[in-house]
Amino acid sequence: MKIDILTLFPEMFNGPFEESIVKRAQEKGLVKIKIHNLRNWAIDKRGTVDDRPFGGGVGMALRVEPIHEALQSLRSKVKNLKSKVILLDPAGKPFNQKKALELSKLNRLILICGHYEGVDERVREHLVDEEISIGDYILTGGELPAMVVIDTIVRLIPGVLKKPDATLDESFSNSKFEIRNSKLLLEYPQYTRPENFRGWKVPGVLLSGNHKKIEEWREKKALERTKKRRPDLLKS
Repeated sequence: MKIDILTLFPEMFNGPFEESIVKRAQEKGLVKIKIHNLRNWAIDKRGTVDDRPFGGGVGMALRVEPIHEALQSLRSKVKNLKSKVILLDPAGKPFNQKKALELSKLNRLILICGHYEGVDERVREHLVDEEISIGDYILTGGELPAMVVIDTIVRLIPGVLKKPDATLDESFSNSKFEIRNSKLLLEYPQYTRPENFRGWKVPGVLLSGNHKKIEEWREKKALERTKKRRPDLLKS
């Protein structure tokens, strides 16, 4: 997969993609991430990419021309691939694990980091395939959401994680339990060694070796945790 990021602040991405799983995915050649400064396609030598909104108002909005020219340039280099252009914006659809899995199957992804008071509406209407929000709150720009989306997607690409089944029984994607309950559940509790720490003991069923009982226990605990912490998931 190739991921291009259009941003006004490319330096913000120094670090997040140079560690851990995303770094290893790039080293394996499973994903290629390239960061582009939107000002490379500015409308003048001063690097102008924004302007005051028509009708008045506070702040500035990103102009349509630089984004259009940037997308034209990036798209011209790679054709006939499954791809999408996504705007990171508070007004977008909420991002979730289902969407992450869908995007992880693409060959090409172009992310536009919104900023200031947003973008010219013609960007939404004519240039992007989707708009994504990572939550009901306002950030200074789309850079952090882009990092979140990429981190979520990359770990789902086949070959990135050492154990292919690692993504199956997690919160929001526990496939076995979802089939039986027709609901997405939070992940069940996890325990590791020591078996007894200061009197805090690992549940005996996990030490029993009885895989059927362990699975039943995990499903029960996943349902209990979801009812307590995210009852909204059970109503959907």
